[in-house]
Amino acid sequence: MREIVFDTETTGLSPNDGHRLVEIGCVEIVNRCETGRNFHAYVNPERGMPSEAEAVHGLSSTFLSDKPRFHEVVQDLIEFLGDAPLVAHNANFDFAFLNWELQNCGFEPICLSRMVDTLAIARTRHPGAKHSLDALCTRFGVDRSQRIKHGALLDAELLTQVYVELSGGRQIGLMLAEEVPSESAADPAVATIAAARRIARPARPHAANEAELARHAAFIQKLIDPLWELLPSAG
Repeated sequence: MREIVFDTETTGLSPNDGHRLVEIGCVEIVNRCETGRNFHAYVNPERGMPSEAEAVHGLSSTFLSDKPRFHEVVQDLIEFLGDAPLVAHNANFDFAFLNWELQNCGFEPICLSRMVDTLAIARTRHPGAKHSLDALCTRFGVDRSQRIKHGALLDAELLTQVYVELSGGRQIGLMLAEEVPSESAADPAVATIAAARRIARPARPHAANEAELARHAAFIQKLIDPLWELLPSAG
């Protein structure tokens, strides 16, 4: 199963307030294993960079001024994404910006049914714990020493490792059980439905043969005051 783990950096919190996407990083995985194929692009937002946002990801207006506009990278991005499920942490945020940029270029938005939100999965698996990407990296022993500031591709690479752990770890690749769609990790009901649809194998015969029955009868004869003989008869 092919999936894309991705992350974005932006000028602010909402495209409805005029903020724009400035970086996107994507990591391709197949059956929860990285293939080595990535997509990464810095994007000129065609607006200023608020100091609060720059403090988070370190991307200045000067740095982004010579980078391509979103419409110049969108075709390559769409081809890389394909029709795969898209995995993100607090995915509503990233989908909002990605779909705004797509629609601004005249493309159809990505259907939310393709969304896999690792934040929702983490909250289900570990209620009451901290669920930031940093906290999850610490929980699962993922090395985040290079994460001085937020970066879309680096964060997507870290999230890929976290997602694998949230999905059951590397042993899921052994294919010991029928694969359940990735969205089931966020919705236990989906896993229950998938399990119910599995075709059960027919029961194998386990009847005792004549020699085994004879040995059993001989063993019973050796018992002294067996419990069933001490019980009052039903009649």
